[in-house]
Amino acid sequence: MAENGRIRSSSDETVIKSPCDRRLYRIIELDNGLSALLVHDPEIYSDDAIGNSKALQNNTEDDDEYEDESEDDEDGDEMDEDEDEEEEEKEKRDSSSQTKKAAAAMCVGMGSFLDPVEGQGLAHFLEHMLFMGSTEFPDENEYDSYLSKHGGSSNAYTETEHTCYHFEVKPEFLKGALMRFSQFFISPLMKMEAMERELLAVDSEFNQALQNDACRLQQLQCHTSGTGHPFNKFFWGNKKSLFDAMEKGIDLREQILKLYRDFYHGGLMKLVIIGGEPLDTLESWVVELFSNIKKDSIIKPKFSVEGPIWKAGQLYRLEAVKDVHILDLTWTLPCLRQDYLKKSEDYLAHLLGHEGRGSLHSFLKARGWATTVSAGVGDEGMHRSSIGYMFGMSIHLTDSGLEKIFDIIGYVYQYLKLLRQVSPQEWIFKELQDIANMEFRFAEEQPQDDYAAELAENLLVYPEEHVIYGDYVYKVWDEEMINFVLGFFKPENMRIDVVSKTSIKSQEFHCEPWFGSRYTEEDISASLMELWKDPPEIDVSLQLPSKNEFIPLDFSIRASSTSSDLANVYSPVCIIDEPLIKFWYKLDNTFKLPRANTYSCINLKGGYNNIKSCVLTELFIHLLKDELNETIYQASVAKLETSVSFFSDKLELKVYGFNDKLPVLLSKVLAIGKSFLPTDDRFKVIKENMERTLKNTNMKPLSHSSYVRLQVLCQSFYNVDEKLCLLNDISLTDLKAFIPELRSQLYIEGLCHGNLLEEEALQISKIFKNNFSVQPLPAEMRHQESVICLPSGANLLRNVRVKNECETNSVVELYFQIEQEKEKGLTKMKAIIDLFDEIVEEPCFNQLRTKEQLGYVVESSPRITYRVFGFCFCVQSSKYDPIYLQDRIDNFISGLDELLEGLDDESFENYRSGLMAKLIEKDPSLLYETNRFWNQITDKRYMFDQSQKEVEDLKSLKKSDIINWYKTYLQQSSPKCRRLAVRVWGCNTDLKEGETHPKSAQVIEDLAGFKMSSEFYPSLC
Repeated sequence: MAENGRIRSSSDETVIKSPCDRRLYRIIELDNGLSALLVHDPEIYSDDAIGNSKALQNNTEDDDEYEDESEDDEDGDEMDEDEDEEEEEKEKRDSSSQTKKAAAAMCVGMGSFLDPVEGQGLAHFLEHMLFMGSTEFPDENEYDSYLSKHGGSSNAYTETEHTCYHFEVKPEFLKGALMRFSQFFISPLMKMEAMERELLAVDSEFNQALQNDACRLQQLQCHTSGTGHPFNKFFWGNKKSLFDAMEKGIDLREQILKLYRDFYHGGLMKLVIIGGEPLDTLESWVVELFSNIKKDSIIKPKFSVEGPIWKAGQLYRLEAVKDVHILDLTWTLPCLRQDYLKKSEDYLAHLLGHEGRGSLHSFLKARGWATTVSAGVGDEGMHRSSIGYMFGMSIHLTDSGLEKIFDIIGYVYQYLKLLRQVSPQEWIFKELQDIANMEFRFAEEQPQDDYAAELAENLLVYPEEHVIYGDYVYKVWDEEMINFVLGFFKPENMRIDVVSKTSIKSQEFHCEPWFGSRYTEEDISASLMELWKDPPEIDVSLQLPSKNEFIPLDFSIRASSTSSDLANVYSPVCIIDEPLIKFWYKLDNTFKLPRANTYSCINLKGGYNNIKSCVLTELFIHLLKDELNETIYQASVAKLETSVSFFSDKLELKVYGFNDKLPVLLSKVLAIGKSFLPTDDRFKVIKENMERTLKNTNMKPLSHSSYVRLQVLCQSFYNVDEKLCLLNDISLTDLKAFIPELRSQLYIEGLCHGNLLEEEALQISKIFKNNFSVQPLPAEMRHQESVICLPSGANLLRNVRVKNECETNSVVELYFQIEQEKEKGLTKMKAIIDLFDEIVEEPCFNQLRTKEQLGYVVESSPRITYRVFGFCFCVQSSKYDPIYLQDRIDNFISGLDELLEGLDDESFENYRSGLMAKLIEKDPSLLYETNRFWNQITDKRYMFDQSQKEVEDLKSLKKSDIINWYKTYLQQSSPKCRRLAVRVWGCNTDLKEGETHPKSAQVIEDLAGFKMSSEFYPSLC
């Protein structure tokens, strides 16, 4: 037990926070060197919350009982095209504004740079092992089990120079969670038998990323870096890199213990705890639970680097998995952490990644060479380390752009020359400063565990006073510093990567050893390098951005200045209900920030009548987004965002952010939307891009399994391959003929929520009416989806092969159809399903992932498909075929009878109160609350208090209700057990084996015929 004298320093006044932030912050340092940021959140135990919390506890106070990891999938998927699922599936969990969770995070200042050469991936493996029990709490799943019982969850990730662990939990169980969490850093067991199993989890995680183009590119950059450089490693780790070490006689357990002993000490640890208790109480817990972390004299690891990371004047061509063309340019900068007050690299990122008129993006787009441009220093450890910063430009190319790579790079250097010629502009810096200060002043909250992890990371990077403000602050205008950084943007300091399916044209290629990616290296000619170094001219189209008209000026809070009857209403109210338009409104009286969200769903006439109209509608909306881009980009810089998406015959438009200029932006967007007709040049580019997106759909096995499940369940589901085939034949003439009909009749349903008075919301509805003075689309002409009603006792199988012929992962998704929502009993059924999920989620993960090591992805969760309840068990594995996976899932489901019967009253009560806490958890921000309301509107349920009603039903549930539900819907002996197993077969499995199946199972081979002969539930949304 630690003594109170273990605190070296303490301060309540250090941290600079937003004026709107009601939380209290205290920084303490223990004698062992550990720094802790304690956060008292007054909303966790507000008067209402205390009452709710006590009602929910029902004597489930924390005890001293003696909890595996749900680790971040560091998938690095920034390269992926959007995979718009064919159908919208509504799988949402409501929450309500009453309580908040407690959370904690620990960031340790060591990461993958410290991997020994003979044990690559060791830091990542160590992160996994800390979840596998401690001296005080020896059970491997004790930590996760404790969190699961008390409405919590956990996560962890390993970066190059730090490793972060974080969790959230019901607030009254924070200390119990901290007791278990603290032991990670004091006495982890690291048992050999656990290591052997968890090695398979690390390997499964790697296999998940094996076909990911972004991960393959990052590893190629590591592989081709200089020998001995900290980048020149394999950070992921897999069975080969770690098991081979053991085969060579290296004691892996001793290696991992050495890494732990050397670097897991107080001086390298930053702890954040967010709770409702007073700061003095949180401080006493830190002293009690974390003082026994050892003290060490080793200071923060430093890495010395000599010479460049990569050879100059090289172009690397990497063969892509997906159908993409990406040009990546990377410049190495010195470490700029100490200059965070100047943010010179962000100033340059703003200009190089700009998408307004005169920008590189606009220039390349006009030539039909590129579809997107992004620029800046990434947040990942490789990009932002003590060794240096990596400034990247990622340009998604068209087919013609792929042939113009050197020309494109030439224009990048023309733009860089322009930046040198005009010199840094203080007005641009001032705009960025104003926007950042505005965002800081009116910062929105995020989920508690995300906030804890962010603060813990920031403690490693910024001085204590700027742990919050550091990310926002633009304090010092330094023209010389910007020019200094700009000086590194030269050809001899640039790495060029081209990622494309057609990258490898010659027979001479190299193989990156870990991912097996094929790549080539080629020299850039000296004449090109000289041309880029000093371009002879700058194209007149390249210019600096214009001043931003969307930066808000009015920050007044409407709730403070109105006495309207709607000021204290807790749910949206319908303020317009006409044949053309239905509008909902709610004034924000909770967050009281100058932000508002306007969401609208526009039914388009005939937009989903058949596969051709579906493809034409998609193409039109993609072209519309392309046309809107320059306008909505400028607004997004000023933190006023626009989202344009589609599902079935609906165009969904969301405009959200600071409310001052929201009507201005909405007017511009709708004016373009009502009259826009595409041009031939943009038609060709966007059609090509849509083709590429369709080709890339279902490349991930997990996405593929969801797609197949929806393909079986939904009556109107247009096959992606058929859409691609039809798209090839569509002409601009076809589209121009289709658009007037599409816009001729509409139905609009919208929501205005936030810092807007009712009259302002009515004015916004008028913007819609003024722009769309068309005939209303009657209800019978609006598309509503129907879901198949699986027959009694159904036991269906649907087998498909992975789309990517090199994908080793297989997936089994076992779906149980429950019932369609009925107004009476809706929330009770949802309460039973959600509580069942709470109870089985952790045992499912523990059995199938931790113990059996089937694969990295093991999930069990409810599904609500167009208001039809279901429940899914899902496993992805590169090791086992779908038949074995399904057998293990079935075995687990069969064993649930015993698990549920054996659940004691106290555990049942813990699960129930944990779920209640989740349901009445306060929305972290206005955006979360808007999304919750909007889900009810798009589902046409309009039950805005669904969570509260579910909580009321939960109070009366008994364990027998859960057992009866399980026996009724999940046990195969029951006629109400209706199941569909979707099996995606990896490239290393034999699909023919899927033809042999139990007699009780029906294989769906002719899907169209199966659906023709099936019954469907009536449409609800």
